[in-house]
Amino acid sequence: MSELFKVNSLTKEYCSGQETVHALKEVTISLDSGDYLAIIGHSGAGKTTLLHTLGGLDHPTKGQVLFKGRNIYKMRDKELSIWRNKHIGFVFQFYHLIDELNVLENITLALDLNRRKYSLKTIEDLLEYLGIENKKKAFPSQLSGGQKQRVAFARALVNDPEVILCDEPTGNLDKESQERVVSLLDKLNKEKNKTIILVTHNSELAKCAKDRIFIKDGEIE
Repeated sequence: MSELFKVNSLTKEYCSGQETVHALKEVTISLDSGDYLAIIGHSGAGKTTLLHTLGGLDHPTKGQVLFKGRNIYKMRDKELSIWRNKHIGFVFQFYHLIDELNVLENITLALDLNRRKYSLKTIEDLLEYLGIENKKKAFPSQLSGGQKQRVAFARALVNDPEVILCDEPTGNLDKESQERVVSLLDKLNKEKNKTIILVTHNSELAKCAKDRIFIKDGEIE
């Protein structure tokens, strides 16, 4: 496997009133293509900040995020946006589906806005892979929490990204739906060779990952 991410001395600081908050402190990690990493920590530990920084959403105060040897934060904003759309798929705790759009429209909205061509057959195959092929015309209000999260996965996967970044993806789900998401992540990693980075405070959920790191007060323990 080839090295995909190399994070060097990553630091993120921000001001809260008169106080400087150190969200990340000199974090250094590396990931290879096809890795499955769980980042574990309590609320406020810095795990979501690390995830967002890896995904090009949150500029670090200092340090580097290298993707295939290139520092993504040396890119111009437009170039970084293109990189993110091409290589990264995001899945969040909250599904962020648009209530007025059906499942198919929620998945294709970003593609339509960016005027990107796509195959309806490819999207239907993706929905079948995720087990929600019979829900493509349904609206979010007609879906269970687990189904909404699978729609969120479909939206993240529609560009066939190399990396899937998951921020507490089971946080709003019942136990059965949580188990389905865990099974899906394992399937995507093994069958599709997706590199998965999973943020969670749940040590049981983290056991599904191949590798685990613990973060506390912005530092890797």
